[in-house]
Amino acid sequence: TLDIQGNVVVPLAGTVNLAGLTLDQARDELYNRYDQYVVNPDVSLILTAQRPVEVTVVGEVPRPGLYPLQAPQLAVALLTAGGSTTLADLRTVQVERTLRDGALLTRTVDLFTPLVQGEPIPQVQLQDGDVITVPRLAPEDVESYDRDLVATSTLARPEITVRVLNRASGARGLEARFGAINLRNGSRFLDALAVAGVNPDVAAYNRIAVLRFNPETGTADTIMVNATAAVNGDLSQNIPLQENDILVVDRNLLARVSYALNTFTQPFRDVLGFLLFFDSLTDSADSLFRP
Repeated sequence: TLDIQGNVVVPLAGTVNLAGLTLDQARDELYNRYDQYVVNPDVSLILTAQRPVEVTVVGEVPRPGLYPLQAPQLAVALLTAGGSTTLADLRTVQVERTLRDGALLTRTVDLFTPLVQGEPIPQVQLQDGDVITVPRLAPEDVESYDRDLVATSTLARPEITVRVLNRASGARGLEARFGAINLRNGSRFLDALAVAGVNPDVAAYNRIAVLRFNPETGTADTIMVNATAAVNGDLSQNIPLQENDILVVDRNLLARVSYALNTFTQPFRDVLGFLLFFDSLTDSADSLFRP
């Protein structure tokens, strides 16, 4: 049995370090040690249980950190960290490994192209101490990168959270007008409306806004959507949603939100600041719902 440093204590040879070796390499190492004491030693090894490999996952994943993996594969590490975010670029995932002599080995893995071509995901084996970096998609690559395809794959986070600002339901109380809903990743605009329970009889169905945080500018992008056209089969209006999108269903609310965004001149530092801004608006009824 190996200890945490990869050492094993055997008769005659004493303590032997086998860390980082394959079964064949470990057998050869033990053979060489025993060969000093025994003529033609018979050495056999059996792997009864594999110690969890600890790797670090950083970058565009929901839960970056250090993770123990029973199945030390790149795809497993990615999913353990919550899957890739909407902003991830899976074409250039990096695996960094520190070798026994201190040298740093870096490998770039393309997980995106196999999705496009319908091929199996590369089964990249990881080792203890590996660091996986999922880079952010560059702005100039957004148009050529199929984020919708990634969102429906097994490599992406399974769920997204979007928020709905809605006065069309007729419910009383501010809490009923603004809330978060969870959707399967890859969901579209109409999926959110169905889950949110928007009343089409009183909502401005032809003018619903999707507010989306732009990390490059620190501002909110506004996407106007015609829900009536989407219901009638216009796919261009049934847009795919992203994590932290905000749907504004009421026309008057949209005007007030737009006014508040225009008076807030400083860019949002990050998506958390973007969400806190809307929380602060909805916490004060005077901000959005005054006559």
